[in-house]
Amino acid sequence: MEAAADAGGALEVVVFPWLAFGHMLSFLELSKRLAARGHAVAFLSTPRNLARLPPVPPHLSPRLRFVPLPLPRVDGLPDGAESTADVPPEKIELVKKAMDGLAAPLAAFLADAVAAGRRPDWIVHDFCHHWVPPIAGGHGVPCAAFMTVYAAFVAFLGPRWANVEHPRAATEDFAVVPRWIPFPSTIACRRRSEAESIAALFRANASGVSDMDRAWQLFECCRLAIYRSCDEVEPGMFALLTDLLQKPAIPAGILLPPVIADEDGDRPETLRWLDDQPPKSVIYVALGSEAPLTPGILHELALGLELAGVRFLWALRNPAGMFSAANDAIKDELLPAGFEERTGGRGLVRTGWVPQVAALAHGATGAFLTHCGWGSTIESFACGHPLVLLPFVLDQPLVARAMAEKGVGVEVARDETDGSFDRDGVAAAVRRVMVDEEGKALASNAMKLRELLKDQGRQETYIDDLVEHLRRYRGRC
Repeated sequence: MEAAADAGGALEVVVFPWLAFGHMLSFLELSKRLAARGHAVAFLSTPRNLARLPPVPPHLSPRLRFVPLPLPRVDGLPDGAESTADVPPEKIELVKKAMDGLAAPLAAFLADAVAAGRRPDWIVHDFCHHWVPPIAGGHGVPCAAFMTVYAAFVAFLGPRWANVEHPRAATEDFAVVPRWIPFPSTIACRRRSEAESIAALFRANASGVSDMDRAWQLFECCRLAIYRSCDEVEPGMFALLTDLLQKPAIPAGILLPPVIADEDGDRPETLRWLDDQPPKSVIYVALGSEAPLTPGILHELALGLELAGVRFLWALRNPAGMFSAANDAIKDELLPAGFEERTGGRGLVRTGWVPQVAALAHGATGAFLTHCGWGSTIESFACGHPLVLLPFVLDQPLVARAMAEKGVGVEVARDETDGSFDRDGVAAAVRRVMVDEEGKALASNAMKLRELLKDQGRQETYIDDLVEHLRRYRGRC
């Protein structure tokens, strides 16, 4: 959609995502839609992250600029590590610590903008930027939080006041639906390992601040909370969040990225491989950039794919982070001996970049084995693919449970205490989706969900409503 800003005039918006690619890509999609409506957007991140973002359509470039902020060095972070994809999970807390050092560059950016007569109308920032509202307020700029996770997860965590009234002190407390959810719900952790990952959010980490303190301070200071979701996916959730957080909860729609056409002669190897496979015969496998993977987990997943006997394309991430070894040298360490040789006729494993949206949209792809990160799950909606669900932490188990209840996915069987799984569980879930009769019903339900969400006019209306809220609330105290 391309439109000039309406009679209300163009907005000046600064967007500032957390240093994780799922978040950055969500913020980029929001930025592109604002720019397409004639609003000016400044996208703030670190130099290396900006260089790794996908290109912006040329017609949006005049209204969407990228502003690099230098990331300070922090002991324990590898040189050049600027995102969560660059480090193993245990070092993500240090990325937060480094990110907190962007406060001074942000303040300098705002001061320069105000001095130049371009005071932003808004700063739209992420869950962990608790220090942004005080800096922005000092320059007279209001803040809005943009939550790129499953909106129900925010309700499950709850605001500070709800946690004070109904404290959750033990891990087991996260295994039940919070008392502030007023309607029948299954929003709760089923396994102890999942509950422990949530409980950890309430404890201080290496950055010196807990994730929940960051989020609570943010929600208490921002004027609006924006969500990458919509009523069709999470009915009733935005009214609840407006009540819980005591400020408007605005759905921005699902913000599906476009499938970028390949240039002649520049088609990625993974897509060329898919070109040679029969329709709907391949399961695409990707576990995101932050799942706490280990060699043992990857071995069981690999052997499960082998046992399932189906075609697969696996976007394999190095669990130790991008800087631990060259991508072309890690597969032998991560995969079982002889795995690629045994499955070479029907499987492809790639450790470099894989164009996920294009791979999911390819006619040869018939299902998606996913960690249930919200961004990846949304991308599956556009293609109507049934899911093999393999969640690990944070909102992923809640997303998996919701997708199973919608009848669009099957979760890999897990140990109820530690969340472990084995090759037999992987093979069984893959075959249920790709081979067994049950897969037809799952695929049908996934296509019905796609039909519900493919109304582009409805999705654009969510952005129009968001812009109206940005206009209405920018002058309020």
